Amino acid sequence: MYVGSTNDLRRRVGSHEARRVTSTRGVRPVALKSYVAVENEHQARSLERDFKSGSGKAFANKRLWRSSPAGSLSARDPLE
Repeated sequence: MYVGSTNDLRRRVGSHEARRVTSTRGVRPVALKSYVAVENEHQARSLERDFKSGSGKAFANKRLWRSSPAGSLSARDPLE
């Protein structure tokens, strides 16, 4: 599981696909399976920090990533 934040999802996924991101450089192919959209950068950074903490990882693994019906947390596809 990779957790990050961006204001341009297409650009960010492209960076991962082009191997410009150290944390996912060895992961091929890159696949966007789920995401969370929030209202502003402050909320995004706070949520990212929470998901990267020990209890946040446990919560996300138990309640979000593995229990989502279609593997997505949003009703729309950001890349369409």
